Amino acid sequence: MMATRDTRLPGTLPTVIGVRGARHNNLRGIDVDVPLWRAVAVVGVSGSGKTSLAIGTLYAEGLHRFLESLSTYSRRRLTQARRPDVDRIEHLPPALALRQRPPIPGPRSTVGTMSEVLNVLRLMMSRLGTHLCPNGHHVEPSVATQAMEIVCPVCGARFEPPSAEFFAFNSYGACPACHGLGVRSEVDVATLVPDPGKTIEEGAVLPWNSGGRRLSMYAARELGVRLDVPYRSLTDRERDIVLHGEPARRQVTLSGRNGRTVQLSVNYDNAAAAVERSLRSDNERTRRLVQRFLITRVCSVCHGTRLRPEALTSRLGGRNIAEISALGLDELRGFAAGLPIRLPAELSRMTTALLNELNGTLTPLLDVGLGYLTLDRPGASLSSGERQRIELTSTVRSSTTGMLYVLDEPSIGLHPSNVQGLRKTITALAANGNSVVVVEHEQELIRSADWVIELGPGAGAMGGTVIAQGTPAQLETDPRSIIGPFLAGALAVPRDRPARADASAQIAVEIGDLYNLHDLTATFPVHRLTAVAGPSGAGKTALVLDSLIPAARALLSGSALPGHVRRLNLGGIRQVVQIDASPIGQNTRSTPATYSGAFDQIRRFFADSGYARRRRWKPGHFSFNTREGQCPTCRGLGHIDLDVQYLPDISVACPSCRGARFNDATLAVRIGGLTIADVLGLSVHEALEHFADQPPVAAALRPVEEVGLGYLRLGEPTPSLSGGESQRLRIASRLRSSQRATLYVFDEPSTGLHPLDVATLVGVLDRLLAAGATIIVIDHDLDLLGAADHLIDMGPGGGPDGGRIVAAGTPEDVAHAPGSVTGPWLAEHMGLIPEADTTAAEPSLSESRPL
Repeated sequence: MMATRDTRLPGTLPTVIGVRGARHNNLRGIDVDVPLWRAVAVVGVSGSGKTSLAIGTLYAEGLHRFLESLSTYSRRRLTQARRPDVDRIEHLPPALALRQRPPIPGPRSTVGTMSEVLNVLRLMMSRLGTHLCPNGHHVEPSVATQAMEIVCPVCGARFEPPSAEFFAFNSYGACPACHGLGVRSEVDVATLVPDPGKTIEEGAVLPWNSGGRRLSMYAARELGVRLDVPYRSLTDRERDIVLHGEPARRQVTLSGRNGRTVQLSVNYDNAAAAVERSLRSDNERTRRLVQRFLITRVCSVCHGTRLRPEALTSRLGGRNIAEISALGLDELRGFAAGLPIRLPAELSRMTTALLNELNGTLTPLLDVGLGYLTLDRPGASLSSGERQRIELTSTVRSSTTGMLYVLDEPSIGLHPSNVQGLRKTITALAANGNSVVVVEHEQELIRSADWVIELGPGAGAMGGTVIAQGTPAQLETDPRSIIGPFLAGALAVPRDRPARADASAQIAVEIGDLYNLHDLTATFPVHRLTAVAGPSGAGKTALVLDSLIPAARALLSGSALPGHVRRLNLGGIRQVVQIDASPIGQNTRSTPATYSGAFDQIRRFFADSGYARRRRWKPGHFSFNTREGQCPTCRGLGHIDLDVQYLPDISVACPSCRGARFNDATLAVRIGGLTIADVLGLSVHEALEHFADQPPVAAALRPVEEVGLGYLRLGEPTPSLSGGESQRLRIASRLRSSQRATLYVFDEPSTGLHPLDVATLVGVLDRLLAAGATIIVIDHDLDLLGAADHLIDMGPGGGPDGGRIVAAGTPEDVAHAPGSVTGPWLAEHMGLIPEADTTAAEPSLSESRPL
């Protein structure tokens, strides 16, 4: 065998990815070298072009090159990304991206299937489990049970041992009733007759009111059901016929308007059966219409385990596979560690091999703080951060080499105590011979990078250039760097903020049992900023989003409180506003101008011009959403998509309006030298200057600039905005209204925000507070937590180890609380501990691993 030292290696292996002339979105023709085989952090203020470089350029070009390598037949069947606007990219490895918002898995996905832990567990159950013979005897695992046929030592019965597929709810092991979903959609009888005061002839039975279903109403009359009395007056027998009657064939007589009668032979479908028959229809609209009559319930056969009864008879360590899947990942590791002493010594080699495989899949998940998740948790119920971290751990296990991994904000939803595990995972990817590009604002991850590329200096048109690059230590002293001072320890939000007086009232909520919350009481001061912190799975979402908000809305609407909420005192709150980071709008017709209301005022301004008044044009004539104003070719979109067979659709500027979105007649109107299309091309900041003498326009746009979004163009599609930008745009829409007795709830408002953007966010929250609002934020950002008036720290861990308030008070109180998980990180960040105490902290990867 040839020794490694005898193999000739090329002397000029590339060391960087060379990007030349990148112009994607706001990138201004930049040239940049991205180090290969290293962890590279791409940083900058929101809107500076970080994602445009990492995802829109590097990953998009890598994906395009991969698709080009496929056959024409394959390419025609794949959705293809457009090629980025860049002159050239040299030495680009094959690329994979983990996006900020991973796709939501289908109903068959669970943590176990997504992480592949369940695959190992099914194999362990098959090989090391105790199985049931046909006569009901338990057969313990042994060397003999590894054969193709097992002989029961009690009764001598012979049977085939269950394979791993026998325990898979997506194949052979699926429950026959729910087909492995764990839930079933059933007809909700209560929805079939919503108004029992109506007669059946008046339409009391809703499923009988459409199309040919009305014939069942007349068949019911032949079965003895009265149609001309209120439904509530029918006898129990008549109601049973309507809702659950057996299929029957009856002759019915129908009278027409001309007095003629027709006799028909009708198959009777009761109301529930009519819904079930519609669900089997080939017509999608019909199936959609009857969804309102359905309710999803836990499957009564498998009780939510998704598995057929036979799959639950096998046991490993005294538990069946459903019981093991219900354990948290932390608990599962402890359970697995105790298996060797419960299994026969003759199977020790197999036991050790399978346990090593199980631990290999579990360890990366635990490293990134997901130990509180259970294997049976539905994938669709996970947060975007949890889904992204599961994808990341799967990538690490694949042990690939020579890849480019692009990670978009992997620290989303991650508590500072879990960042070290994420650092370890990213380091493992790079150490395996891969290149890792991370778009990040989390300072610990930036400090751990081998190289940092900073874009800026501002956002939008003011960004898109490389202002600094180097090691984290070099950026700390680089006068051109904006992130450098923060890496060196500067605070985004000063500690000497003026203290607010003690709150005069408070919100109090008492919770019985929900997830890992048990007998919990929490209080939130009114007219103050309260931050809720804690590790992932500690119960923050359960407390605020699943308990406080639903209970508050129920109380304000006069409805009953949710069953798990025992008591709620709103402290004078009369309105609840929840602001999240979901995309605004569905298409390019939604823009900052339309969302802020400024476009209505701008259109009125144009309609008031002499040119428009002479033609009696209304404001609607200056909208790209109306036939009067929009370009007839692109219908107001400004572009058309060309289908080029197996190549990706090509979007080109509309040849008629050249991207202006309006027709020629509308574009003939100019005010101050600008057409309505020119106005949509202005940034918010530019528009404020242009319309300085138009108070209605300025009043609508000023809040957008005040929340730090002055760089957005008025006509920019809102679905393309980042989560942080969407959240701040929602805040801007609220700044003009009264805040009295209003409770604002923010879920991770610091997502995707640079430290300077966090400072801007805190300023906006201060404005809301000054106007009389009460604010609750769920977050991990230490600058934001330090700016809170009141801090609730939950924990101490996730899942069963969480669900408790371990510390509460001012940020300084929590920083010094002995039981707080967030406290030590907050104390170090705010400089509340002696300098000597911080020197023992683990060195960053940039210091421990040279470039």
